[in-house]
Amino acid sequence: MFTGIVQTQATIFSVSDQGSFRHLVVKTEPQFLQNLAIGASIAINGCCLTVVEFSDTQAHFDVIDETLRLTNLGLLGEGDKVNLERSLKVGDEIGGHAVSGHIHCQGKVTKIDTSENNVAMWIELPEQYAPYLFAKGFIAVNGASLTVGQVEDNCFSLHLIPETLRLTNLESTQVGDSLNIELDQQTITIVETVERVLAKRQ
Repeated sequence: MFTGIVQTQATIFSVSDQGSFRHLVVKTEPQFLQNLAIGASIAINGCCLTVVEFSDTQAHFDVIDETLRLTNLGLLGEGDKVNLERSLKVGDEIGGHAVSGHIHCQGKVTKIDTSENNVAMWIELPEQYAPYLFAKGFIAVNGASLTVGQVEDNCFSLHLIPETLRLTNLESTQVGDSLNIELDQQTITIVETVERVLAKRQ
């Protein structure tokens, strides 16, 4: 379980294909990896991965084909920046919202408007996810807990303040980029429950 509060950014140190999975090595500051253990969970761009090896400044992960297909991890190369978050511990503050680290889909950035104090970013999702988009609702984008702005069909906007941009790799995002999307599970549950109830009444 995660909170959607990105704790740091890391650099992809190496990428290697090994049979049916891809081995990723990320490099980050030592304090982020303090008290880490083999088997621990870290969200990379919002995708929950298991640590298989680590050192003072590096963490290693094995990524299966299905994860590569569903997420933007398959697009990563050496030198790319990724968002990182350690898994939630009992007693930690939940500054964002409950995030599982299970990515639903990738969203395509279709428009970016930059003003003096914020960036408005429009993202398009596959059409089947449109019912779960609501203005002011929670959504996790590349692991960052954010609030949906406007909604138009299967597209939505985000309004990103300078601090969010500084702390995440959304600052370098460009039109056409693919971002990992995790929808709010409570929203999904409510929508699907209502749909089932209405279907039974028909």
